[in-house]
Amino acid sequence: MTSQITPVVLEIIKAILQDHPAGVDEIQLIRVLRDQHPELPFDHKPGDSLSLFRAHFLLFHCLYLLQQQMAEGRQTRLEISPLRIVLLPSQSPKTSLTEADPLRSYYLDLGNLERTTGADVDKMLDNFWRKYVGSDKRREALDILGLKDPVDDATIKQRYRKLAMKHHPDRGGNALQLQTIHAAIRALLP
Repeated sequence: MTSQITPVVLEIIKAILQDHPAGVDEIQLIRVLRDQHPELPFDHKPGDSLSLFRAHFLLFHCLYLLQQQMAEGRQTRLEISPLRIVLLPSQSPKTSLTEADPLRSYYLDLGNLERTTGADVDKMLDNFWRKYVGSDKRREALDILGLKDPVDDATIKQRYRKLAMKHHPDRGGNALQLQTIHAAIRALLP
């Protein structure tokens, strides 16, 4: 899987980002890669959180490698977040990545991918959502479901069922979106 990460893969990702000057989110980028380049390791099994994690990890590994390349070239910089991945003009002639970034370090270490189990992924998702909701982010979890407070548990469950059916891969939906919906409901109704 990791042996497929070559300079050609980085160029493919860069070309896709150049085709989307306003940026793309992680789900869009994985979808384009999967559809246009099915031979690349960005596909995942619907409903399999470990498979989804591997696709996510490899994408971010590639993005951080590409970010390093661009910093060395000092022409363009790559801004990376799950919600927006975008190429931007370099702000200064000395753009560098000297600032410590724990996420960059994490994704550039392929050992993190190799050591991560399905149980680890499930635990990370649960911890993420516990923190997410616990830090007054309930509104954002509700946004994922298209709801706003005040809302009762019955309405949350009803909306969850509707979205889960709509986004289920067996019905032509997107597994990444479905995972996000599942995580949101677990956070809202533990």
